Amino acid sequence: MEEAKRAFGFVCPHCGKPVYAERTSFAMAAGRMDIICECGKSTLHMEPDALQQYHLQVPCGVCGGVHDAVCHDQALFSGRGIGLACAKAQQLCCYIGWPEEVHVKLDALAELCAGLREKEQRPEEQETEAFYNDVIMYEVLSELKEIAGRGGVSCACGGKHWTMKVHHAAVDLVCGDCGAALRIPAANDDDLDNLCCQMKLVIPGKM
Repeated sequence: MEEAKRAFGFVCPHCGKPVYAERTSFAMAAGRMDIICECGKSTLHMEPDALQQYHLQVPCGVCGGVHDAVCHDQALFSGRGIGLACAKAQQLCCYIGWPEEVHVKLDALAELCAGLREKEQRPEEQETEAFYNDVIMYEVLSELKEIAGRGGVSCACGGKHWTMKVHHAAVDLVCGDCGAALRIPAANDDDLDNLCCQMKLVIPGKM
C-alpha cells in the first residue's frame, strides 16, 4: 500500500513561478527537509524540534521576503491542509496538505502573485495597491479554480476554451473562441459570498 503524501506549495519570490512538491509522512518526520525552486534562489526549509513541532522558513511570493512559522505535527500530517500567511500582507503565501487541495490553492496564489508582479512593473499606474483587497482576490481566484476544476465554467457560444484576466477589483473570464467576457467582482465579502453560491458560471457569448 502506497504511503499517503502531503503536498507543499508556494510561489518563488525571485522567479515568480509556483513551486509544488510532495513528501511522504515518513520523509517529513525523518528530519530537516528542503524544497527548492528550480531557479535555485528560494528554498522552503522545515525542521522538527523535540516538542513535536516543526519550524519552517517560507519564501513569500506576495511580499518577496521569507517568513518563519511554527506548526504542530498534527496540523502538518493530518486533515485537508493548512495555510501559512505573509506576515506583512496577511495573505496566504504557502499551503501544505492534500495534493488536490494544494494544487487548487497554489494555482490561485500564482494568479495573485502574477498580478502583483505585473502591477509592480507598471509604476505609472496611480493605484496604491495592486488589488482592492488582496485576501478577497485570493479567495475569489481560489473559488474560481475550484469551479473550473469541476467543469463549471462554460460559454454560451459553445466554446470550450477560456482564460482569466485579473484586475484591481475583479476577474474577467474570457472565452477563447468568441472573445466574450464575464466579469466576477472581487472587492469585498459580498462578492466572495455571491461567487461561493454559484455551482456554474456561464460566459454570455457573442452572436
